[in-house]
Amino acid sequence: MTQLITRNGTPVSDLTFGTMQFGGTADANESRAMFDAAQRAGINHFDTAVGYTGGASETILGGMIKDQRDDIFLASKVGYIRGASRQNITEQFDRSRKQLNQDAVDLLYLHRFDPDTPLEETFSTMAEFQSAGLIRYIGVSNYAAWQAMKAQSVAKSLGTQIDAIQPMYSLVKRQSEVEIFPMASDQDIALIPYSPLGGGLLTGKYAKGGTGRLTEDERYQARYDQTWMHETATALSELAIELGTDPATLAVAWVKTHPTRPSPIISARSAAQLEPSLAAQNFEMPPDLYARITALSVAPAPATDRLEEA
Repeated sequence: MTQLITRNGTPVSDLTFGTMQFGGTADANESRAMFDAAQRAGINHFDTAVGYTGGASETILGGMIKDQRDDIFLASKVGYIRGASRQNITEQFDRSRKQLNQDAVDLLYLHRFDPDTPLEETFSTMAEFQSAGLIRYIGVSNYAAWQAMKAQSVAKSLGTQIDAIQPMYSLVKRQSEVEIFPMASDQDIALIPYSPLGGGLLTGKYAKGGTGRLTEDERYQARYDQTWMHETATALSELAIELGTDPATLAVAWVKTHPTRPSPIISARSAAQLEPSLAAQNFEMPPDLYARITALSVAPAPATDRLEEA
């Protein structure tokens, strides 16, 4: 897999910290506390997007990293709204850099696939950003494997390549195992999956009457509205009790232990909430425990109609 490195040549950490909640559910003080806690845990990879919390995420993060820029691997995303045309992604990237108070980022993602803009237009623009030194790596987020392969073909024709992909992946959302992970491995694309806690479901808090995205956001309610998902979360919590650890630690560590060695994006509303996820940075999971956790969830069907041969 592509080894992403900081400007000073340091490899990115096993975990990525997502700043989606900076300036939203996490105020400036909690954002600072989480940033500091992430760094103490050895995390140097920080992820944001031009539109997160109306731009506050980038503004807050930019202020935190300005004195240590070469030590930080900075990733952002453009094109979630209004598509991936040259004009739109250029305008959004200009806004992103202004919000971050940075001339360049290390990794820039296309936030989602745009079926209405030719890939040649999108990726020639990204290639130009790269040639101009405005970005070092090119990424895609929320792309299906076939979309990523089409984009990779175009990127390579332009003398560059897709270096990273950001899919959803957790113990209760394993569809990426079917085609995205094998594609990324084949194409030497780094995997940076988001939502390793399944919207907080795998922390076990909802079974205890807790609140969060699954109680406050209809999209997340629908995304995890499957009985087996809640049963998996309960079983993971029971296993965590048995092992004397936290279910969030197990959930994040399970994602990063996949053979493709993804770097899952963790996030939280506060430093206290973040702590169990941070513990996964140094959690070494033996093969028998990995297999035991894997067996708690529903494995997706393989990408073939010959299921009897799988």
